[in-house]
Amino acid sequence: MATINADILKPQVEDNTAEDPQKRAPLILREPTFTSVTEDVTDLALRKKTPLAWYICFAVSVALMGYLFALIGYLMTTGVGVWGNNQPVSWGFPIVNFVFWVGIGHAGTLISAILFLFRQNWRTSVNRFAEAMTIFAVMCAGLFPAIHVGRAWLAYWLMPYPNQMAMWPQFRSPLLWDVFAVSTYATVSMLFWYVGMIPDLATLRDRAKGKIQQIAYGIAALGWRGSTHHWRRYEKAYLFLAALATPLVLSVHSVVSFDFAISQVPGWHTTIFPPYFVAGAIYGGFAMVIVLAIPCRQLFGLKHIITPRHLDNMAKVMLATGLIITYAYAIEFFTAWYSQSAREMDMFFNFRMWSWPFWVMIACNVVFPQLLWFKRFRNKTTVLWLIAVGINVGMWFERFVIILSLEHDASIPANSHPFMPTWVDISMLVGSFGLFFTFFLLFVRYLPMVAMAEVKAILPAAHAEDCKATGASEYHS
Repeated sequence: MATINADILKPQVEDNTAEDPQKRAPLILREPTFTSVTEDVTDLALRKKTPLAWYICFAVSVALMGYLFALIGYLMTTGVGVWGNNQPVSWGFPIVNFVFWVGIGHAGTLISAILFLFRQNWRTSVNRFAEAMTIFAVMCAGLFPAIHVGRAWLAYWLMPYPNQMAMWPQFRSPLLWDVFAVSTYATVSMLFWYVGMIPDLATLRDRAKGKIQQIAYGIAALGWRGSTHHWRRYEKAYLFLAALATPLVLSVHSVVSFDFAISQVPGWHTTIFPPYFVAGAIYGGFAMVIVLAIPCRQLFGLKHIITPRHLDNMAKVMLATGLIITYAYAIEFFTAWYSQSAREMDMFFNFRMWSWPFWVMIACNVVFPQLLWFKRFRNKTTVLWLIAVGINVGMWFERFVIILSLEHDASIPANSHPFMPTWVDISMLVGSFGLFFTFFLLFVRYLPMVAMAEVKAILPAAHAEDCKATGASEYHS
């Protein structure tokens, strides 16, 4: 039997981009098997030698997280005056960061729940760390409202608990709606993530060598034996949680948009905000999934599991939601003109159009993503990763532009005060990324970052689709 060069079998199909089809080398895409999927994924959690790159990234993220908590201590002992918030811009960076991180968490539930209900099998390779991303993003989001209330140690007053002060929250306030919406979303997302991981945790338990690992994974696996009875209960619970999480994807960011939409601030009180915010959350969330997926598949050797087909599908979803966002930007200007309200028109045509954050938002969210119309750019992982990073930057600036609307009041010019973030504002934003990546790196190191049971369930049909999508030849290992 003729030997096959091992390098040829590596599924680096995205590098086959020569202009002349005659000059392209024939592609052979290695087929994942039950054994290879199990070994590749469990090796990440049980490996004896962790890659140096993981240690470097983890050290940087832990340092940023520690810096964030030091800044929170500084805030508590000094007061919220260390922020750049003023009147009328009383929300500032904290609410921008809150909306940004809540939006990042939407893609995980969308990939896991909605695409699961629609039986989109391509989700199985990326849903696990997208779910984890949701949990950690919501953690970062919940941090900012808690420290923005001024007296953070009294944040529990937001909950309607029985108390001797006869004090109840204002249930007509959308800020209180956020408390219930985000906490419910975080709870359901965490349950959905954990229940889906139980079969894979049992696999880690059975393959672990160390006694501590066996006990830890054994407790987490809840006695899973893989029996028919267990699988039947598991599938019912997973389907129930997916159905429960699906409306939350639409409701949570709609509730977040009500923070702005029910006000009378020019540029805010508009009915397009709920669908506009939901589309923006999916847009930024999928971009973050790509930002995480491309380095992970490269660093941990998962190119045959997270294939170019998965990246291409996510890029198409980004393109579709990006067009919705572009329409929302345009309709905002149209409604301001159509209303013939002097304050609305002044906000959009005399203030927002002449601010540099607005054009950063347009460039990152509207202009650069148009490259995704072309498959050659969708198949180049470097270009796709840069576009995804740009979208995340643009989505943060989108929320920043919305908050900047507060600083401009044409009717009473004396009420207009420019907002200027301080070093504490910027440092807390950077530190929140440290918090996010610290937990994400711990996840990819000690837990199964790919849903092994779900990936195995669709083999070999998924491999045939990968080969069809990339034009590669099949190789059955």
